[in-house]
Amino acid sequence: MKKLRLILILSLTILFSCARFSDTEKKIDPSLSLWYDKPAAEWTEALPLGNGRIGAMVYGEPQNETIQFNEETLWSGQPHDYANSGAHNYLEEIRQLLWEGKQDEAHELGNQQFMSQPFGQLSYLPFGNIELNFPGHKEVTSYKRQLNLENAVSSVFYEVDGVKFKREVFASAPDQAIVIRLEASENGALNFAAGLDSPHSDYEVSVDGDQIILKGKANNYHNELGRDGKPYPKSKLTFEARLRIEHEGGGLVQFEDSIAVVNARKATLFLVAATSFVNYADISGNPEERCIESLANLEGKHYQTLKDKHIEDYRKLFNRVSLNLGNSEISERPTDQRLTSFYEDEDPSLVSLLFQYGRYLLISSSRPGTQPANLQGIWNDRMAPPWDSKYTININTEMNYWPAEMTNLSECAEPLFTMVEDLSQTGQNVAKEHYNLEGWVTHHNTDLWRGAAPINHANHGIWPTGGAWLSQHLWWHYQYSGDKGFLKNRAYPALKEASRFFADYLVPWPENPEWLVSGPSNSPELGGLVMGPTMDHQIIRELFANTIEAAEILDVDEDFAAMLKSKREKIAPNQIGKYGQLQEWLEDVDDPNEKHRHVSHLWGLHPGNEIHPITTPELAEACKVTLSHRGDGGTGWSRAWKINFWARLLDGDHAFLLLKNLMVPSKSEETNYEDKGGLYFNLFDAHPPFQIDGNFGATSGIVEMLMQSHLRDENGDFYQDLLPALPSKLQTGKISGIKGRGGFELDITWENEKLITVKVKSLLGNKLHMRYMDKSVSSETIAGETYLFGPKDFL
Repeated sequence: MKKLRLILILSLTILFSCARFSDTEKKIDPSLSLWYDKPAAEWTEALPLGNGRIGAMVYGEPQNETIQFNEETLWSGQPHDYANSGAHNYLEEIRQLLWEGKQDEAHELGNQQFMSQPFGQLSYLPFGNIELNFPGHKEVTSYKRQLNLENAVSSVFYEVDGVKFKREVFASAPDQAIVIRLEASENGALNFAAGLDSPHSDYEVSVDGDQIILKGKANNYHNELGRDGKPYPKSKLTFEARLRIEHEGGGLVQFEDSIAVVNARKATLFLVAATSFVNYADISGNPEERCIESLANLEGKHYQTLKDKHIEDYRKLFNRVSLNLGNSEISERPTDQRLTSFYEDEDPSLVSLLFQYGRYLLISSSRPGTQPANLQGIWNDRMAPPWDSKYTININTEMNYWPAEMTNLSECAEPLFTMVEDLSQTGQNVAKEHYNLEGWVTHHNTDLWRGAAPINHANHGIWPTGGAWLSQHLWWHYQYSGDKGFLKNRAYPALKEASRFFADYLVPWPENPEWLVSGPSNSPELGGLVMGPTMDHQIIRELFANTIEAAEILDVDEDFAAMLKSKREKIAPNQIGKYGQLQEWLEDVDDPNEKHRHVSHLWGLHPGNEIHPITTPELAEACKVTLSHRGDGGTGWSRAWKINFWARLLDGDHAFLLLKNLMVPSKSEETNYEDKGGLYFNLFDAHPPFQIDGNFGATSGIVEMLMQSHLRDENGDFYQDLLPALPSKLQTGKISGIKGRGGFELDITWENEKLITVKVKSLLGNKLHMRYMDKSVSSETIAGETYLFGPKDFL
C-alpha cells in the first residue's frame, strides 16, 4: 500500500447494537498456547497461521499492524525441464576419476558437463502484506497476543483510554481465506485504515467498493545467471489477492488504494489469494477468477459461522493426539520467558507445547490438494530466501513429514505423495539424460517445477538417492494404514521404478567385485564426490526391501523382485572403522574431530530400520561412537535428528539432552542477539536462519522416546515398543492417539517412569505385539476393537 489515509468523521452518529464486547478469555492450557506480553519485533517473533495453501504471520502491533502472507504456488520461474541433455556421456569418466582418487578432476568435469540446466533451481516467494493502521493506538495497556493451538486462532488484546480492543485471525481451510475480526468494547471506538502491498516490483493496488485488490507478476529469480553463466528462466506466474471489509456500525471511506473504517464497533476482513499456477507444467490459471469465486463462497456467512467451521475442520486433525506431561506455575509465563529458562527449569509443559506445535505447523502447511511443506513450511517474507525456501531432499523435506503418520496426521502427508509422483515423471528424463538408465531419479533438491537434476555444485549436488528416500514415506503410509489400493496404485509404481534405476546404477567395487556400490555420489553434505557412500547403500537396501515386499503383497513382478533380492544381497554392508565408529564411506577415513551438521551414514539407524541395539548391537554401538564424535550441538534440524538417533539407541536421557539443546533461544543476550541453532521466540526452528524441519524433527523425536514401531518379528509383524527411551526428566505423563505400524492407535500412561496402562485400538485386525522392559505380550485383535493392558501383562 502506497499510503494509508484515515478520515475521522466525528459528526457521524449511528445506532449500534448493544451486544456486549467479548473480552472474556478462556484459560488456555500452557501446553497448547503461545503467548506474549509485547508485539513481535521481527518476523521470527510473529505468529504463524495457515490453511495448507495460504500462510500468514501476525505481528500483533497495536497501531501499525502488519500481517504478512504467502500463497504456496507463488514462485519465481516457469515450467522447466532441468535435465542436461547428453550428460550421461561423461558418467563413466567421472566414475573412473573417482576410482583413481582424482576427486578434484571429477568435481571439475561434473560441474562442466553433468549438472542441471541452469545450475540451480527457483525460489518460493512472499505474496504481500495486509497493513492496518489504528490511529491513537501507540500507547496501550493490558497487552497480550497469543496463538491458541486448540483452535488455530491468533488473538491480540489491549486497552486504549479505557476502551478494550480485540483482534482474532485464523486461516480457514474450508473457506480458503484468512479471516480477521476486529472488535472494540464501545460503540464507535473502532477506527482504522486497511491496505495491501507487495514486495514484488510489478504490482498494483486498487479499490472496488468494499474490496482492496492487489494484482501483480512474480519477480524473476534474484540471480540473473547461474554459476555456469547461463540465465535462470524468467518468471511468468501472475497473482491476485483481494481483501474485503465488512463492518458493524460506522462507515467505510474509500481511497485510491486503501479503505478506512470509521466509528465502528466491529469489523471483519476476508483475504483471498491465488496465482496462475495449475501444475508444474501448466500456469494457465486465472487468479482473478479464483479470487472472485473464493469471495463469492464467503458471501452471507456470519463471522461466528466461519470461525466454528474452521475450528471444527482443524480439530478433526489436531484433537486426535494429546500429550500431558504436567505443568506448574512456571508454565504460566510468556512463551519467550519460558524458552529462555527452559535449559535450567526443564518445564515439561514446554516439551508438550513444542510437540503439539509441530503438529499444528504440519496441519497449517500441508493439506490434501496443496503443495508439500517446503524448507519454511508455507511462511516466507524474503524475495531471496535462504536456500530459496524450496525442497531440500537430502534430509529436510523428509524430516518435515516424519511426524505425519505417527502423530495421526496421515492426510497431511498427501501433498508429499503427490510430489513424489510428479518427480517420478520428471525424474525419468533425468535418469535417461544423466545416466542413460530406465526408471526415475531425483537428486538433493526440487522446487515447484519438480526439478530432478543435480544442482549447485558437483561436490554435493550429484547425489542420486533423493527420490529413493522420499519413496520411503509412501511405504510408511502403507505400513500404518494397510491401504492396499494406495500400495497398488500409488506407492508400488514409484518404488518399482526407483528400484529399476538403482538396480542398474550399482556397480562392482574394484577392490571387492562381490560388492555393489553406488556412485558417483556423496555423503550429504560432507567429503565431496565419492564412490560408495554408506548412506546411499542404506537407502537403496531399504528401497529394494520395500519394493520386494510390496511385490509379494500384490502378487506381481516375481522375476523383478527376485532380481532385486540378488542385487540387494551384494550391496556393500555397513562397516565399523578404526575408532569403533560407523564408517561414512567405503574407506576408513572418518575424522573423529568432524562436527558436521549432517550425520548421513546413520540413516540406517533413523529413519531407516537396519540398525538397532536389539537387532544389530555392534552397529548400534558404532553409531554411538559416531554421535560422540559429532557432538550434541549443530544446527536446529541437526539437533532434532539427533533426538531421534538417541531415542532409537534407547538412551532417553541423551535424547532429552539433545531436546534441551534444541530448546534454547536462537537469539538472546547470551548469543549477543546473533542467530544460533535453537528456536526463535515464536518457537520456529533456527538452522539458523529459520528452517521448519527442526520443528517436525522434534515432534518425531518425542514420539520415538515414548513409542517405536519399526521393528518386526520373524513373521513380519510389528512390535509396538512402549516407553523405549523414556527420559528420567519426563517421569509422569500420558500420550493418546499416536499410531503404530501395523494399524494400531495407542494411549500410553506412565508414572514415576513406570508404565501404568496402555490402551490399544486395532484398526486393521492384525496381530498385536507389544514390548516393555524386555518383556512382550501378543494378542490376536479384531478391527475396531480396543484392548487394555497394564504392568502385570508384562511380567
